[in-house]
Amino acid sequence: MERRHFVSTVAAGSAAFFAGAAMAQGQPTFTLNYAPHFGMFKASAPGGLLDELRFAHDHGFRAWEDNGMGSRPLEEQEAIAELMEKLEITMGVVSAKTGIGSLNFASKDKEARQLVLDQIRDTVEVAKRVNAGYMTLVSGQVDPRWPREIQYTNCIELLREASEIVEPHGITMVMEPLNRFTNHPGSFLETVTEGFLICEAVDHPNCKVLYDLYHQQIAGGNLIPLFDLCRDQIAYLQAGDNPGRKEPGTGEINYAKVFSYVHASGFDGIVGMEHGNFGKGVEGEMAVIDAYRAVDPGS
Repeated sequence: MERRHFVSTVAAGSAAFFAGAAMAQGQPTFTLNYAPHFGMFKASAPGGLLDELRFAHDHGFRAWEDNGMGSRPLEEQEAIAELMEKLEITMGVVSAKTGIGSLNFASKDKEARQLVLDQIRDTVEVAKRVNAGYMTLVSGQVDPRWPREIQYTNCIELLREASEIVEPHGITMVMEPLNRFTNHPGSFLETVTEGFLICEAVDHPNCKVLYDLYHQQIAGGNLIPLFDLCRDQIAYLQAGDNPGRKEPGTGEINYAKVFSYVHASGFDGIVGMEHGNFGKGVEGEMAVIDAYRAVDPGS
């Protein structure tokens, strides 16, 4: 290759790179507070966790969530929190790891209930360290030894105890109903209406529902009317299309309509992107961003 042609090729490549970087940095902030998670942009941001945060910020995201935060080394948690504060990215949920396949909230077993409370106490410290305002709880399994009504009572009693733990720290527990058909057979809470019923009974501002639209679509759909009916107890949303649990546009949910309604309702909380990427590599990651641009109410 001639030197002149080589130099012009390199220059053109450099220009394209910097133009792409400038375009990314100029991406408008999304209307809703969509929250990606670590690993979602690892090909586009191969420099590690902090690189992913910078990449997401450059592409308009202003929220984040991380179910695995409690398992990360202390220095990693601190570095993540420091960069998120600098970038003005809001931390969403961290998980209390209360046990998807365990008997806990529905049960009367004292050891199981104590374990839940201990896990919540531990997670409070993680949430404080990374400035997380929300803590995910999953309700565990149905306990066939007790009538359904008694299981509800057990859950309500335990959540009232847990609420006293998180209240002084300004952290909101969000109970996540999980579908039984595809992902979590035997789950105690399956629908947003069950979560609403329990949180109404707990009657505490630090105990709310995490409305996962993917799970509810499988559990029965009716996403917009149920959002409206349960709105007073919904503090957090999560998205994922069905079938497949990938980004909007890969399944049957009309996310443009759902998000438009959510935005019009005045909801200004976080929408966690708790799903995988349909495509692979950089192309698949950019497709995720494009998918959210396509359904964002401000686009």
